[in-house]
Amino acid sequence: MSYTFIDLFAGIGGIRQAFESNGTQCVFSSEIDKFAQQTYYLNYNEMPHGDIIQINEWDIPKFDILCAGFPCQAFSIAGKRLGFYDTRGTMFFEVARILKYHKPKALFLENVKGLVSHDKGKTFKTMLEILEKDLGYKVFYKVLNARDFGVPQNRERIMIVGFLNNITDFEFPSKFDYKVKVGDILENSVDEKYTISDRLWQSHQKRKEKNILKGNGFGYRLFNKNSEYTGTISARYYKDGSEILIEQENKNPRKLTPREAARLQGFDDDFIIGVSDLQAYKQFGNSVPVKMISEVAKNIINKLKEYDNAK
Repeated sequence: MSYTFIDLFAGIGGIRQAFESNGTQCVFSSEIDKFAQQTYYLNYNEMPHGDIIQINEWDIPKFDILCAGFPCQAFSIAGKRLGFYDTRGTMFFEVARILKYHKPKALFLENVKGLVSHDKGKTFKTMLEILEKDLGYKVFYKVLNARDFGVPQNRERIMIVGFLNNITDFEFPSKFDYKVKVGDILENSVDEKYTISDRLWQSHQKRKEKNILKGNGFGYRLFNKNSEYTGTISARYYKDGSEILIEQENKNPRKLTPREAARLQGFDDDFIIGVSDLQAYKQFGNSVPVKMISEVAKNIINKLKEYDNAK
């Protein structure tokens, strides 16, 4: 028994990889960013459809699972946290529109953990009411951390799973019983261009000193091969790399290479990076921890099989 899914706000296909690795088939994808579309095409030989707002729900083929890593900037601590007042925040309603028309067996949504507490919980409550009361899904959610699922990155994300039929129980995956370290994703030979300049290094240090005096902890963060995990890589990593700098002996620290950024999100080395470093950093910073999503996908598919086999 196999299932189909659609990949909305697809980025570079992290969620697609996770679900396909569990034997499902993608029948439709949508991504608005032209550079992410390029990377997606290079790796899946499929050009995603563009702006979801411009796509009619009846033009999307029938599918079993709706997958969407809908834009998180509207709910992120790093952003202005405008929620539904941010046009990116309204993308959830595009998801609801497609769910209402197609009524797939299941849904999987991914977002920042700040979604749960945004606007004192009102935003998330509204989403749950739409999914459960208006659309009829039984919804389960949990905040998981990528560092517990085979990558050395501290990245907390909320996983939202829903089932349309009489499925009343669902368990999220358990933590892996093994840990990886930052050294496991570092390349052996790295171009000097990734070593930050004296000027940038001095700027990082001065900024951190000022922030410490102000009583906050914002500033660069240093890691090495023995570190258990890094901080969260973000879409702004290309600017100065401050959230994840790698120590180097007798020289300034360096940024991650694009391949290391890919590994930090759980992408295998056969994943094609066909864009500039700037775009690659944006793409991996916006992507998802593939191994963590894969474990959630496995549990979703097993639960669907269990239900369908019992009918």
